[in-house]
Amino acid sequence: MNPSANGWIKKLLKEISSKQKDLKPSETDFYNALKSSGFIYGSNISVIFNCIDNKDFTEEELSKINLFLAFYFIHQQANKPEDLISSIISFYKSIDDYKLSFFEGLLGEKKSAGFLEDMINKRVHIDDNLITKNFNFFITNALLFIDVLGYQEYLKNNTIGENYLKQMEASIETIVLIAFEGKKEKSKYDESLIKLFESSLRYQSKDTLSYDDVVKNIETTLGKHYIIDMACMAYWSDKIIDIEERKLLIKLGDDLHINQLVVINSIADINIFYHLHKKKIALLSSKNMFQSFYDNSSKMVIKLIKRNSKRLLNELRESKELMVLLTKSTTRALSEEEQKKVQDQLLDIMKSIPSLAIFILPGGAILLPLFIKFIPKMLPSAFDENRIEE
Repeated sequence: MNPSANGWIKKLLKEISSKQKDLKPSETDFYNALKSSGFIYGSNISVIFNCIDNKDFTEEELSKINLFLAFYFIHQQANKPEDLISSIISFYKSIDDYKLSFFEGLLGEKKSAGFLEDMINKRVHIDDNLITKNFNFFITNALLFIDVLGYQEYLKNNTIGENYLKQMEASIETIVLIAFEGKKEKSKYDESLIKLFESSLRYQSKDTLSYDDVVKNIETTLGKHYIIDMACMAYWSDKIIDIEERKLLIKLGDDLHINQLVVINSIADINIFYHLHKKKIALLSSKNMFQSFYDNSSKMVIKLIKRNSKRLLNELRESKELMVLLTKSTTRALSEEEQKKVQDQLLDIMKSIPSLAIFILPGGAILLPLFIKFIPKMLPSAFDENRIEE
């Protein structure tokens, strides 16, 4: 099977069937398989349950396979009459932001396996070499598993609420931010990430989600396990989870009504995974994992702005208020109201430029502050009167 060539979904389904692997584990076993494969951590190193032979697949190919298998499990668990492929496509088509931009050019096609392959490829690939292994660590993880949780919600209710994915994203950001702020010692990159997350939360909603809001929002077993693992990942940025951090994780588990053993296992899992696969995961060569995240996400945002600079500049020129606010941002900090206006107007522009759609996907809000930071630097010098050319 070649996940980079047409027809891989049908081939995958056939191989699973021929090996009589119906993938009907318990929900906990399924999630743990996703975790041990690296899918939850954003660093895929194997196919879940080893249900097909691992023929030196790339990380991107493993991501595609594991995402599809995650949908496969959720669909089997729901026991719905609609066939799997049509069901996944219907889920993606039901999300307005996807309709408007990310899958532009695909939505007129029929509900076929080939169509779904294109959707998954675009979902995982985003753009040539934009998502590196380092960048994959957090953003791809947030993007892809939120899709799986959203699909579960969609199958349960035959629809998905407009704010479900946004609330899930905001919940993840809040928990990670709390973990960052709770660390005793912070590197300059930890501090940068804290500011980045704070900005993301403020841009997304005028009222930041509280810890209690998060606990209330996360109702499903998979969602609760995922939030615990996201917190573990944040605490593990210095490659250790100390006693105080363990206590905070156990409290989070208690508040989510999760068995304490689940939290203890999550702590053990992240230690085992990163130590076992440290030679395969590029980000572990960095002294601080979030240094890789910050550096690579900055490079990616700059690259996106450069690639779309002409069209972006034209769109910005048509939005006079936005241009004024961006100009002000080069000389002073914007107020909360001004930041919200910038975010809303930029999102409208991004919906018209498909290659910028990553910013309106679940998890994309994390990158918005970087985008706003770099726009003035990438535009012509006339845009910033105080710029000194170096």
